[in-house]
Amino acid sequence: MPTPNTLESPERDLTDASLREEREKADREMTASRLAVERDADAVVEHARENADAVMVAAREKADEKASETTDGATHLETRSTIARDRKVEDKALYDERAAADLSVRSERDARTRMLTRLLPLERDATDQYLLTERARSDDALATRDDFLGMVSHDLRDLLNGIVVSSQFLAQKLEKHTDSEQLLIETARIERYGTRMNRLIGDLVDVASIDSGKLAMHAVPGDASLLVTEAVDALQVSASAKGISLEVQNAQEPCAAEFDHDRMLQVLANLIANSIKFTPTGGSIRVHCKSVGESFEFCVDDTGEGIPVAMLEAVFERFWQVGKNDRRGLGLGLYISRCIVEAHGGSIRADSSPGQGTRMFFTLPIGAKQSS
Repeated sequence: MPTPNTLESPERDLTDASLREEREKADREMTASRLAVERDADAVVEHARENADAVMVAAREKADEKASETTDGATHLETRSTIARDRKVEDKALYDERAAADLSVRSERDARTRMLTRLLPLERDATDQYLLTERARSDDALATRDDFLGMVSHDLRDLLNGIVVSSQFLAQKLEKHTDSEQLLIETARIERYGTRMNRLIGDLVDVASIDSGKLAMHAVPGDASLLVTEAVDALQVSASAKGISLEVQNAQEPCAAEFDHDRMLQVLANLIANSIKFTPTGGSIRVHCKSVGESFEFCVDDTGEGIPVAMLEAVFERFWQVGKNDRRGLGLGLYISRCIVEAHGGSIRADSSPGQGTRMFFTLPIGAKQSS
């Protein structure tokens, strides 16, 4: 995992601002929730009191009316005295009822407040954890981007420097019209550097297309087995220049399928080029294909350095490198190859161990119409 960049940056400032906004939003929502609880509790108390008062007033009016109609003189005084006593009892009961209601509401409010007080730290902890996770993700993304830009600029600078030096040499030689053999060598070098730059730019374009879901595929019926010979022929010069034996192993059986010719050739070329890159002088690379169930399996088998078993699942990830200081590419070729194979409905895998070479396999469904 890339090491987070500890330097301040506009992206980091934007991330921090977003995180602070999320924290403040959580606090505002918690405060609003607590206030809503208190308002609800007050509304319940007020409603209960209004109901109680209405019932009491109605009962007293009814009692006064009845007393006036049925009593007079001493009896009336006695009745009023009885009513007064009854009202004291009622008032006492109402007071006790209101006190009990107030106590119940306060207890409920206190309980909810305590609950919210306990939840607030938990909510903040969850928010903080989320913010920290987002911060780490942002830092990793920025670090990956910076590493990627560093690798791109390093490789492009090397290629451009090579082109500049070769061009300067050609300019000097052309002035003297001597050493035509060296001129051919420098011309070939310029062509090679230009080809590598085109490949690098192509990889960057492909990655951008993959990220946007717009990697172009144009599947047509064809014989996929012919790709093996075509790819081997295309890379034979590169393998020979390094003293590596590159050949097609066994006769290839026909494979009728629908596939994007250029893209599948790109996959094979990526795998073979990768083998050439990591196979020492005197090594060998064998390419073959065969039917396996409902699929056609391609294999690129080399006698190179090999890959630790623990890293086999990671080799098809973006920017994967053998080592942190490995400058033999951007780590995009195998990632792009995986995306192309999967877009055709196939799968890709590696089988290797240090010092024992590497075997890269990928499959293409036989006779099935592939995604485009």
